[in-house]
Amino acid sequence: MKLDIEEKELLESVERGEWKTVPELDNEAKRYREYAKATFRKDKRVNIRISERDLINIQKKAIEEGIPYQTLMSSVLHKYVSGRLKEVS
Repeated sequence: MKLDIEEKELLESVERGEWKTVPELDNEAKRYREYAKATFRKDKRVNIRISERDLINIQKKAIEEGIPYQTLMSSVLHKYVSGRLKEVS
């Protein structure tokens, strides 16, 4: 089986013993499932105007990711406001 660079790095990390068992895994998994539900709960509607070119590019990226373009836009906005979206120089 051929691994990509990221998969090779993960495998090497595991083999070096850098991974640790999560105490109370069931409780942690439940907690993160709740975070995910809260993150993806869509309870408000927003209308914005963007250029046609940007919309087309967003739709292309969404197709590449296999998700609806509105979900991609929501995810990008969420990552930005939570400080997880970093500018690449």
